[in-house]
Amino acid sequence: MFDETDQLAVNTIRMLAIDEIENANSGHPGLPLGAAPMAYVLFRNHMRVTPQDVKWFNRDRFILSAGHGSAMLYALEHIAGFDITTDDLKGFRQIGSRTPGHPEFGLVPGVEATTGPLGQGLGMAVGMAMAEQHLADQYNRPNADVVDHFTFVLASDGDLMEGISHEAGSLAGHLGLGKLIVLLDSNDVSLDGPMGRSESGNNGERFASYGWDYQRVEDGTDLDAIDAAITAAKANTDQPSLIEVRTIIGFGTPNAGTNKVHGSVLSKSEVAALRENLGWDNPAFTTPVAVTQRMNATFGRRGRRAHHDWLGQLASLQAQDDDLAEQLLSAIAGTLPANWHEALPNLAGQEMAGRDASQQVINALGPTVPELWGGSADLASSNKTNLPDTALFERGTRGGRNVAFGIREFAEAAAMNGIALHGGTRIFGSTFLVFSDYMKGAIRLAALQKLPVIYVFTHDSIAVGEDGPTHQPIEQLMTLRNIPNVTVIRPGDAQDTVRAWQQALDNTDGPTVLVLTRQKMMALPQPQCDTSLDRGAAIIAPVPAGRRQDGILVATGSEIELALKTQRVLAIQDVFVSVVGISSFEIFAKQSKAYKELVLPRNIRRRMSLELGSTLGWERFVGFEGVTLGIDTFGASGECSALLRHFGFTPIHAADAFLSMAVENDQPAFQELRQIG
Repeated sequence: MFDETDQLAVNTIRMLAIDEIENANSGHPGLPLGAAPMAYVLFRNHMRVTPQDVKWFNRDRFILSAGHGSAMLYALEHIAGFDITTDDLKGFRQIGSRTPGHPEFGLVPGVEATTGPLGQGLGMAVGMAMAEQHLADQYNRPNADVVDHFTFVLASDGDLMEGISHEAGSLAGHLGLGKLIVLLDSNDVSLDGPMGRSESGNNGERFASYGWDYQRVEDGTDLDAIDAAITAAKANTDQPSLIEVRTIIGFGTPNAGTNKVHGSVLSKSEVAALRENLGWDNPAFTTPVAVTQRMNATFGRRGRRAHHDWLGQLASLQAQDDDLAEQLLSAIAGTLPANWHEALPNLAGQEMAGRDASQQVINALGPTVPELWGGSADLASSNKTNLPDTALFERGTRGGRNVAFGIREFAEAAAMNGIALHGGTRIFGSTFLVFSDYMKGAIRLAALQKLPVIYVFTHDSIAVGEDGPTHQPIEQLMTLRNIPNVTVIRPGDAQDTVRAWQQALDNTDGPTVLVLTRQKMMALPQPQCDTSLDRGAAIIAPVPAGRRQDGILVATGSEIELALKTQRVLAIQDVFVSVVGISSFEIFAKQSKAYKELVLPRNIRRRMSLELGSTLGWERFVGFEGVTLGIDTFGASGECSALLRHFGFTPIHAADAFLSMAVENDQPAFQELRQIG
């Protein structure tokens, strides 16, 4: 089946990758040299993609989970006809180029996900396979298989060492994601040396125990054996497949089979030896015409035919159910139903926990936004994230919109990224705020890829109570706020929670984090002075008319109620402050200077923040002269109200903290009050 032209194509991929690395004097030559044969076979005989329309919805997805092998991916897509030029290859790893050191989604056509942090590519691929099955159940009809494709992964030994591979692998096996196929570049070498230094497990047995189909190809250069394994994997749509392909890292170089070729640029003598061993005498960055012709006749022709067939399938769906077809096209475009805002509940004036208000929003949106689905890390009954009147997404009910991710927070977040990358739905996931730490790597990749995923993090403070410091978040809020392109919203009451959900669904340029209480929150008064919490911050309660303004109390979430009570205690002592609620640092930061000045006037320097968490970062709002009332230690086990008293979150203590401030040129009356305390 394969001939000399195919071997020439494999060597072209290898040498283009080496040319990229040599030109940049930086990169990882080991994987491209060893894994090029399996990548070539996959694209030549199996992948259904059209370089001329890389966003075609029913294309097969390919994820290079071992992102350090990016030079191979760029070379492969260059010869396959994607919009990756020779100049792009020459710009490998350079500032401003389209070919960065690890694949980045959105920079260059054909890169389906940002990878590099090992294991996450596999996790995202699981999400893509979930999305494919979910959408197929929703939209496929007789003679109209509008969603019907495979998700392929090329993973390394290192990918399968990462803990996320266990979480994602077991979830995929449990769900029976039969259109997920993983090619394992199995060379038993990692960066520091032989794998035996740190690993002695059996991946075949491990994945078989998860419910995967397992195959092994002994010779990673045997194109026919690789092809047969992929063909067999595609035929088994009841199980995800792991194909372990035994390769030699740095194939063809003097140090092949050792860690010396993992991430070190080859020397001139090593490149010369490689060229001789591969019989390659072409100048740098050469792509033989026969190779491009072969790829166009195989990969290119198959992709064009599949795309044409899909248009026919779509036409068939439109003939059978035009409304359903229009819904699919809107979902592909990322457009929510025109009237979805009208379904949001009005919870103004109601006292309830943030998680309960969120549940009411989810209940209301479920029937109106069919694209919405999500789940929890085995905490749905506590996070309050179940969608009503729909089944669990599992074998036999792929259209179910409730996802039981299991106690797998990292895999949950990575799968959410894959679902968002796939397109066609809007995904949310939940857990306790303190366990967002398990998700952090995937949240970072969501932000980097600008994915509109929604995190519902409940139990947002020490008010969790008796579960103690292991379950009480302290630093998590500020840590999440410090991730670029993440919008964190901590609503102050039930109606603010409705507003937060609306902002989350309106945000299509990055992830949104909703931070919600377990305990009830009072209904806040309407913001004053032409300010709105829609803009990230608002004046909840101004200084009474005719009174001087002695300061500002700035609070988030449930602590806005404490700030209002503290305001009243201070007023008894003739100290008058405004209360500003901040629902989102990030949204407030985008407002005009005039609006920021209205909410936080620069001339009012006596400011105090109130938040049940780390104080680091509040200086941006209160200045270095202000007071930050927060918690910079771990919590404690105890009843909620007792904990609040213990940590000083009472109106009297907060008023005392405010009065402790010393600001230059204090009014004499205020200095006297401060001494009284």
